[in-house]
Amino acid sequence: MLVDAPGRRRRRRRWATPLILLLCVGAFLGLATVDAATREALIVRWGALSAEAGDWHALLQPDRAAGLVTTLGLHGNGTHLAGNMLFLLVFGLPAERALGPWRLLLLFVLGGAVSNFVAALSLDRPDRVIIGASGAVSTLIGAYLALFPNARLGVVLPLGLWLQFVRMPAVVLITLWVVMQLLFTFAGPSFGAVAWWAHLSGFAFGFLAALLLREGLARRSRLHG
Repeated sequence: MLVDAPGRRRRRRRWATPLILLLCVGAFLGLATVDAATREALIVRWGALSAEAGDWHALLQPDRAAGLVTTLGLHGNGTHLAGNMLFLLVFGLPAERALGPWRLLLLFVLGGAVSNFVAALSLDRPDRVIIGASGAVSTLIGAYLALFPNARLGVVLPLGLWLQFVRMPAVVLITLWVVMQLLFTFAGPSFGAVAWWAHLSGFAFGFLAALLLREGLARRSRLHG
């Protein structure tokens, strides 16, 4: 006879975050194997195109709406990819542990689509191409903060001639990150070349979504814990 033993939780397999990483790296390597003209055409075809100011209807047309999601797998260069994948692993793996892989995957896709939608409306002219998973990764940062408000993150700080590893409250580091995104929206490095509103809107979406889910997740954890 087989019975469920109360008090023993089965460990969830975290496959969603590694899958996202593999898809993004695979798409990047695939684009690297084609010539510049083909690469440009693929980016325009699968990227998210901006719209006229306030013309949100255009972004919801079938040929444009799909790009809000497919663009999540496209990255402009190795630095862009590496930065997003690092943040994906740091914040995605613990968020997936709390949410489960299917919720994490859905949150990543929905948050990415919403953030790209906001960014497409915020740009100064139509038909600019938005690429990258930054908005979706920012969604996971927001979800992480809502799920683990008391967590601490390790960071390396330059102290004099030495580099010192210290642990700081996640809320402090993430708040600084949000402030930087807000400042860069109006001035700073890559001004006009980076869709900073995608970062901010993705973060807000992920934070609010995780807040709505948090109580139910905690209740399930108590029931199965």
